[in-house]
Amino acid sequence: MDFQGREVLVMGAGLSGVAACRFLLKRGAKVTLADCKQRQNLSLAAQALLKAGVKFWQQRYVPSRLPWSLCIKSPGVPGNILLLQVLRCAGIPIWGELELAYRFAQAPFIAITGTNGKTTTTALLGYILQRAGFKVLVAGNIGDPLIGHMEEYYDYIVAEVSSFQLEDTELFHAAGALFLNLSPDHLNRHGDMGNYLAAKARVFRRQKTADFAVVNVDDEAALSLLDSIDSRKLCFSLKQAVAQGAFLAQGYIYIGDNGRHIPVMAAKDIYIKGRHNWGNALAAIAAAHALAVDSALMADCLATFPGVEHRLEFVVEKAGVTYINDSKGTNPDSTEKALLAYEQPLVLIAGGYDKKADFLPLMGLIKERVKHLVVLGQTAGALLSAAGQLGYSAVSRAGSFEEAVLKAQALASPGDIVLLSPACASYDMFENFEARGHKFKEICLGGECS
Repeated sequence: MDFQGREVLVMGAGLSGVAACRFLLKRGAKVTLADCKQRQNLSLAAQALLKAGVKFWQQRYVPSRLPWSLCIKSPGVPGNILLLQVLRCAGIPIWGELELAYRFAQAPFIAITGTNGKTTTTALLGYILQRAGFKVLVAGNIGDPLIGHMEEYYDYIVAEVSSFQLEDTELFHAAGALFLNLSPDHLNRHGDMGNYLAAKARVFRRQKTADFAVVNVDDEAALSLLDSIDSRKLCFSLKQAVAQGAFLAQGYIYIGDNGRHIPVMAAKDIYIKGRHNWGNALAAIAAAHALAVDSALMADCLATFPGVEHRLEFVVEKAGVTYINDSKGTNPDSTEKALLAYEQPLVLIAGGYDKKADFLPLMGLIKERVKHLVVLGQTAGALLSAAGQLGYSAVSRAGSFEEAVLKAQALASPGDIVLLSPACASYDMFENFEARGHKFKEICLGGECS
């Protein structure tokens, strides 16, 4: 594909947009970067692009003439903004960064999607394949834009893909596609669960019979897609044996392969804790088996894989209190899994950007499992309302993130866990969940939480 001299609009000046700009500049494109922020408020990386010759456009305005022949849209940019509507009416193609990367990729994609567990499963599968001797790129929604690596050769590209990325794909084709689960999230963007599921299901859209799909048959939404999948179907389950895929039975993990049950390891020996991580492990095992990885190697990987940052991450133990960073818990279902991963008394920090989630089901578990709840952010009121409906009174409200951590520390006793698992995105206070997690660790490891 020749970009020399071609006018291309990149929408969104975050990590994906900056990486796309760099890629296009190298290929001689005339790049315009659009963002909702003012020019002076862009990141240093974006500012450097403007100094290198990239033009800037304030995306809420529509130019009188459309000079662009292609638009690359970052995942975080909503599809309904006026400029995008005008581009569509003019017949200008709109691709996501995932679509752009796919068109230049030199290796097959193994794509992992779902509401929760994507990052852990992606990192785990990448770890297994790397230990098996493959050259593997682990990137995508996990935090590293794919397009920045498309000039390199790999055996496999293991990509975490979100609904926001998948909805802007056209030709994207996954040689292996994993669908982990679906629970309410991003409804402020997708509108309803049907639209959310349809966006996720695009991971299977271009698959062929030679490809493989890994589906969680314990999840109703994932199971509903099974009949529509054209590739080789592999299943995973924590509840039942499966003929093809991976499953848990009597505390042991097995691979199902044409009627054979191949033992892998005891689930309790998986290094990362929590029953939900057993499910993530099953998904990775099913995919690794499809790629001919030895089961003994898988077991060794599962016993040593340390997990990912910001997902049930041990931070420190001070004065007998353990601090756990689960900043990646950005929806109620994810936080529910975090609460179920521990038996110790919990002091939970929750709240943040409002994605219109229903907190009432989660509050039932909080009432059962959490010694004290500290709420903050845009959703503090909604969390307090849910607590009130269930008669749960062990709740404090904090006016800032630092105050929330310090309140949690003061409420905790030796033997307790202070758990940051917000059940919400971070955008009301932080640029992303990583920044929130880093701030939590900074407070806990520094003098403010001693």
